[in-house]
Amino acid sequence: DEYRRYYPGGEVMSHILGFTGDRDVGQEGIELAQQAWLGGTPGGRRVIINRRGEVVEDIANIRSPREGRDLALSIDSRLQYLAYRELKAAVELNKAKAGGLVILDARTGEILALANLPSYNPNNRTRIARERMRNRALTDIFEPGSTLKPFTIAAALEAGKVQPSSVIDTAPGTLTIGKATIHDAHREGVLTVEQVVQKSSNVGAAQIALSLPPERMWSTLSGAGFGAPLKSGFPGEVSGRLRPAKSWRPIEQATMAYGHGISVNLVQLARAYTIFATDGELKPVTLFKEAGPVAGPPVLKAETARAVRHMLEMVVMPGGTAPKAQVPGYRVAGKTGTAHKLEGGTYINKFVASFVGFAPASNPRLIIAVMIDEPSGGQYYGGSVAAPVFSSVMGAALRLLGVPTDAPLSSILPPAEAAEVQEET
Repeated sequence: DEYRRYYPGGEVMSHILGFTGDRDVGQEGIELAQQAWLGGTPGGRRVIINRRGEVVEDIANIRSPREGRDLALSIDSRLQYLAYRELKAAVELNKAKAGGLVILDARTGEILALANLPSYNPNNRTRIARERMRNRALTDIFEPGSTLKPFTIAAALEAGKVQPSSVIDTAPGTLTIGKATIHDAHREGVLTVEQVVQKSSNVGAAQIALSLPPERMWSTLSGAGFGAPLKSGFPGEVSGRLRPAKSWRPIEQATMAYGHGISVNLVQLARAYTIFATDGELKPVTLFKEAGPVAGPPVLKAETARAVRHMLEMVVMPGGTAPKAQVPGYRVAGKTGTAHKLEGGTYINKFVASFVGFAPASNPRLIIAVMIDEPSGGQYYGGSVAAPVFSSVMGAALRLLGVPTDAPLSSILPPAEAAEVQEET
């Protein structure tokens, strides 16, 4: 009889664990990335055999065998099943092509859950399309859209170009740069910097970006990990793209302010938000269990991180783009994203909807990033498609972990009735 690995988590865990092939050699996921650690090495002995191939004398031990070793992952199976269930429901509800969801421990950078759809069953791999095996949260890149606006604002705050209460005139809801015109979904007129984030004004974000030297904006984005490898050790991980500041034209700097012209993977985006969930530190991400809080390089001043965190709380309040991200009993901070997809270098009428946030905002414990690829069920804004997934997963996860509440048990407004502002793509 032949012994084979059996994976109890099936399609829920498949993109993390991967699977082994012949002779138990890792082919995907952790099984592949950590083959040397998990697989062990065979031993060797020098022997004398007779003409029938039988060992007649044992001469010497050349190499002692080493058994495969255990590996403690950071994944919490309760959160993993929760994330997969809610992501699957959202992909089906929104008739989406694909989706991804990642949960990070805001204190350590540990990946507590990482779900992708479509998925596959590693116990039955007959006739499975290769694309189902892609760990999209690490291998697929997309333009982050308005989830990048907080970084633009942070760069301007750090440079002293604006204050949270500074006034930006976004009238008439458009901004023309050369032959290109930037649009807002609504004509908002005069907004404070806080309201630019809350209402997700492209025009406001672009004006703020253009007040900065390109190198200053690039420095903040680069400091948050964009354009650099995560070093997760996962096979196929991509770095995304952040072009050198010296190559930026004004229109490119303006559109980058709201997440166009830059690409990320989902885990990279979640990790970047650690600078707002902490007092400006960028936490390293890991799939392996950490003993306690992990320090990261400082990217922002503490007061800048706290100011942006407050703006991200405003996003989830009535009048923001994500009241559907509210979690009863907890203060939530986060940002919606809705971006056109690129095909052959041209933007097409297909979208990526996203939401990244953390809670409790008073003492962040978890960061959750959600991405829904090509929703076609009638809604495509991040606040309508991705934010509700965040809400359901974050609420259940905080309760499972026993995280104390920091807000009234009822939301500011029931999500179904909350006033929601739609962002421009």
